[in-house]
Formats: sequence, C-alpha cells, structure tokens
Amino acid sequence: MTYVNEFKQALARSDVQYGYWLALAHPYAAEAAAGAGYDWLLVDAEHAPNTVPSVLAQLQALAPYPGEVVVRPVSDDRALIKQLLDIGARTLLVPMVDTSEQAAAVVAATRYPPAGVRGVASALVRASRWGSRPDYLARAEEEICVLVQVETALALSNLDAIAATDGVDGVFVGPADLSASLGWLGQPNHPDVQAAIRGAAVRIRAAGKAAGILAVNEADARRYLEWGYTFVAVGADVMSLTQGARAALERFRGGS
Repeated sequence: MTYVNEFKQALARSDVQYGYWLALAHPYAAEAAAGAGYDWLLVDAEHAPNTVPSVLAQLQALAPYPGEVVVRPVSDDRALIKQLLDIGARTLLVPMVDTSEQAAAVVAATRYPPAGVRGVASALVRASRWGSRPDYLARAEEEICVLVQVETALALSNLDAIAATDGVDGVFVGPADLSASLGWLGQPNHPDVQAAIRGAAVRIRAAGKAAGILAVNEADARRYLEWGYTFVAVGADVMSLTQGARAALERFRGGS
C-alpha cells in the first residue's frame, strides 16, 4: 500500500485537480459522491455540522477511493489540527488565515518537533495505522498537505507573505467571505471582487504555490481555471441535492 499524497504532488506540478464539497456530514453521502471520481473531496467542518468523530467516519468511508480527502476544520486551533491529523486526515484546508505568522503557526501545528509543535502519539493513532507504520514519524511531513484559506481584505493585503510561507502547499481563495470583507456582501461576482480573485491567482502562483477556489457555477469555474487556479471545487453535495430536488418537482408543477 502506498502512502504517497498524490494530490500534494499534483499541486506541486500545477496539475488541475477537480474537487467536490461534502457538507451533508454523513459517511454514506460522502461515499456516494466519492464514486464519481473527483480528484479531491472536501469534508467541511467549518460550515457543516461535523465533529472529529464524524470526520473520522467519513475518512473511513472514503478510504477505498482514489480521491484525496481534504478536511476543513472550524478554525486554526492547534489542538484540533492535532486530532484531525491523528485520525488520518493528511490534507487540511484551514480557514480565515490573515497573516504569514498565522500561516506559519498552522504549518507548525502539522509538524513534529523540532520542526513544529504536533504532539507525538504514533502508536495510538490511525494516522500511523496504530504503530504498524514504523516510518510514519519520519515521513509524516512529506505526506501532509497544508492549504490555507485567504478570505478577508487583511489576508489579501498579506497574501504575498502568506503564500511565501514555508510549508504552505496551496492558498485557497474564499469568494463569499472575501466579497463581504471587501464591502460587497453576497456579490462575489462584483467587478472589484473578481479583480481581487484574478490578482490573487497571479500572486499565489508567483510564490510557487497552488491556487484554489470554490466555484459551483460552471462559468465561474472555467474562468478561474483560465486565471490560473488549479485546485477548483466544482460542486457541493448539499447544492446537488437541493437543486436536483427542486428541479424534479418544478418539471411536474411547472408543466401542469
């Protein structure tokens, strides 16, 4: 069995990676989506009702599938990051990172001493297969992928330094929060917001890092890909469910 994080390697090569957002917070729904063949699936614990045990259940359900599981914690809390890594998450998308100092602290939370501050409990955790991987402590750093989310005006002003932070593999732009922070709440397609999103991709790639974004509208996704974003979430389970349900009903009510 290989433990290579192929998603992390793909980002380093600037390969396009298509993702899907999992917000239903249930392993059955997550596994159903995994069969579609996305390059990565985001288990959302920031805006979805996920906890460490529910994230674990989804990691277990998704384990047989090739798509990389990306976990978004509710915050950059060091103890929470430790728990998520220990249960086997190896790619994290940390929200609301506003400074390079905060980005460096996130990286440190994913590294064992002396490079970082992650607590060591190798024989007790799923990440090392409960000690059956004798090389885990030595190889954990190369397997872990750190993605930080830039979604405020402050973060945008610090973007160059955030992207240049050693150990950050990619920077993810959050259009919804960014538009609110820039004074355009609920208007991510406002020209000022779109200009910021386009400029962010240039700055992230100039630092040698991968740029990511969520774009459930096809036209938006294709535009962001043209602008240089390489890990792009192009759908979300909640939206697929609700939109599909509404459309099915509308076909009957609308035709009566």
